[in-house]
Amino acid sequence: MKKPRHERSAFRLWAPLCLFFAKRQLLFTFTFLTAVLFHSGCSFTRTTSALSTPTSHEKKIPAEYDLTKLKDQKILVLVNQPAYLNAQANLRFHITNAINKRLTEKIKLSPECLVSYDELSEFRSNKPNFSLLSPVEVGAALDANMVLFVIMDDYQLNKMADYDYYKGFLSAQSVLFETGTGEKLWPESAKSKHVRVAFEIEQRGQEIAIKRLASACAHCIARYFYDCPKDKFKIFDDKSDEAWRRWK
Repeated sequence: MKKPRHERSAFRLWAPLCLFFAKRQLLFTFTFLTAVLFHSGCSFTRTTSALSTPTSHEKKIPAEYDLTKLKDQKILVLVNQPAYLNAQANLRFHITNAINKRLTEKIKLSPECLVSYDELSEFRSNKPNFSLLSPVEVGAALDANMVLFVIMDDYQLNKMADYDYYKGFLSAQSVLFETGTGEKLWPESAKSKHVRVAFEIEQRGQEIAIKRLASACAHCIARYFYDCPKDKFKIFDDKSDEAWRRWK
């Protein structure tokens, strides 16, 4: 049955217009979906890139001498405190214990693999010629496989006038020896590793100030024996120029 003439005329009039708008709608939809997919792709790429990029904590500064692979070795931390420094008598004790603590916490050495300060102190007091012994000889006498020899070469702890506040500075050099051969294991490219630590003000008294210097010194030495996270390598009290160049 044929449609009336007026309906056929209306269809001829509206059909092209409807087809035009349908094409426009299809083009808009296609453009919109393309933009969404492109944006999602970029976001996905950025997200994937962000996930694959190490964070500042995940980035590591490689160990100069990796002690984490030598956990069966016994180590003696031997701190030399020259009399001319006029340092507090307990400074050597705090530095020794701070380094031992770092080696235990960061390198996961068993306490049995470290010569305690008490054992070293007893040996020192029973040895009249202790000052004449080399670090390697002391290490061998205490059955240590390696000796981390730390030499303090500058120390200042000054009380600020009218306050119980302190300003401190400590400079030390360190060397790692193998007792069996007497060979210097670390540092490889220098006679010793020189570290400097300091602070402008410590408000908690003399004992805390000494412990703060000892702890900073211990960190600045121990960080070279394991893959240290980049954001932990440099600490506030570290004034070692070389450490600053490596950290930046």
